[in-house]
Amino acid sequence: MDRTNSCLLAATALLVAALQPVGAAAQPPGAADTRSPRERALFDLTGQWVAVVTEDWRWRMVTPQIGDTASVPLNPRGRTAAAEWSLERDRAAGNLCKAFGLPGLMRQPTRIRIDWEDDDTLELQFDAGRQVRKLEFAPVAVAAPSLQGHSEARWFRQTQSRGVFGARTPPGGGTLAVRTTQLTEGYLRPNGVPYSAGATVKEYFTTFTLPGDAGTWLVVTMVVDDPQYLTTEMLVSSQFKKETGRGGWNPRPCDIAAPLVSGVAPQRGGLEF
Repeated sequence: MDRTNSCLLAATALLVAALQPVGAAAQPPGAADTRSPRERALFDLTGQWVAVVTEDWRWRMVTPQIGDTASVPLNPRGRTAAAEWSLERDRAAGNLCKAFGLPGLMRQPTRIRIDWEDDDTLELQFDAGRQVRKLEFAPVAVAAPSLQGHSEARWFRQTQSRGVFGARTPPGGGTLAVRTTQLTEGYLRPNGVPYSAGATVKEYFTTFTLPGDAGTWLVVTMVVDDPQYLTTEMLVSSQFKKETGRGGWNPRPCDIAAPLVSGVAPQRGGLEF
């Protein structure tokens, strides 16, 4: 694991340690919190968000060369699978959407539309690959494995935080924590860097608003645990900016939504973004 990943992992551990579930602590002892997850929301995720790719450009905006697995903590089995990847084999087998499973999808240059489907479910629509995710706050029957898997969500309030030089700051804010299982196998990157059907993904959604015209931002910290292909957990952070309208939405199927392949546009046109 490189130094950046180590620092991010440590920061995530501190974040989780400073969070508590929303509901119980906010109510008088013995009182049940009857509000819906929508009513308990700590911040507003609804609206349209656009990915802002300011890091890992070489892996996110173009499809890297076969075997380029830099900064991914792959074990020998994972490196072998990545080295043997073939775009044409995936195309022939109808597997082009494997780059749009959850772990890879959140790193795509995409727009996301987020809305409450009901009081217990957030729906995330992605124009890249025309994918849809459901974040479930209430227990539901677990369906068969899929590209987006089964995502359980929970609001967590920040109970304490440390500022510069460890100074404590008052409680406030919070995060949306999501745990996803029931995935089908797919790619961490569009050049065939693999994750297995046994992977577990944890995500932490937070938002903040900057002064002036800088706008509102969404940060999604993602931890992928996959003992089949990874030597340790893989941690990445993706940033999205909230848009004032819903223009620019460009749904693209998997066969034309992927980034440029080794700098050459796919047969049916390149990425319009």
